[in-house]
Amino acid sequence: MTVDVEKEYPQIDILAVGAHPDDVEIACGGTLAKLADLGHTVGVIDLTDGEPTPRSPDPETRLAEAAAAAKVLGVQKRITLDLPNRKLFDSFEARVALAKEFRKYRPKVVIGFGDRTPMASPDHWQAMQITDAAVFYSRLTKWDETFDHLPVHTIGRQLYYKIAFEPIHKLDAPGSFVHDITDCLERKLESIRCYQTQFSEEKAYVFERVKGAAIYLGATAGYGAGELFYTTRAVGTPDMMQLLYPDDRVYTERYLRKTTNVE
Repeated sequence: MTVDVEKEYPQIDILAVGAHPDDVEIACGGTLAKLADLGHTVGVIDLTDGEPTPRSPDPETRLAEAAAAAKVLGVQKRITLDLPNRKLFDSFEARVALAKEFRKYRPKVVIGFGDRTPMASPDHWQAMQITDAAVFYSRLTKWDETFDHLPVHTIGRQLYYKIAFEPIHKLDAPGSFVHDITDCLERKLESIRCYQTQFSEEKAYVFERVKGAAIYLGATAGYGAGELFYTTRAVGTPDMMQLLYPDDRVYTERYLRKTTNVE
């Protein structure tokens, strides 16, 4: 019997996936905060609890930090899967575990890792492959028992991010764009500061790198701060002027009237 997910699980517009707690805050925390401010429902899925880690006394401490960071950003739902930190691999079991969450919460957009992170955790690259597969598995029919009879869900868009202080190679990639986080940059940094076990005083340079990357990316698009995303499809628009002048109320209101048939 198919599970009535609409009754049991709230629909979430955007789900961001990370390998560990703090990944999404560093990569796209400003965007999550802004989307939440705009009224979208936002969720985070951490594939692992990030433990063990050198400076954290126990998993409960890291989970408490993650909950605090989510509150700062306005994230409505944070889920931690029971996959192993440091031993995360793209396996069938990992794909199914993540796809089940997609089927439950029915996101319109999934955001996740978009590349390797040399000299950092190999879990990140595995997380990208798991996320790609789970987006596909979420919509496959005739697999009811594998997915606990959760109904299929087709995710309309998938976006990729990079960790903020990694080298930027995708700025001119097809389908890349910068999201304005000028008003949310400080909240992004505040959410990262919630992870006191990960960012001690000797790692204070991390915040300058994250801030510097955001300012640089924002400048490329004329914003005070930004975050980079890319998609495998070109980014299109039904109204070129609304795309080119998103902050101009004349174009925005005209576009809204046309799309909602309100005069």
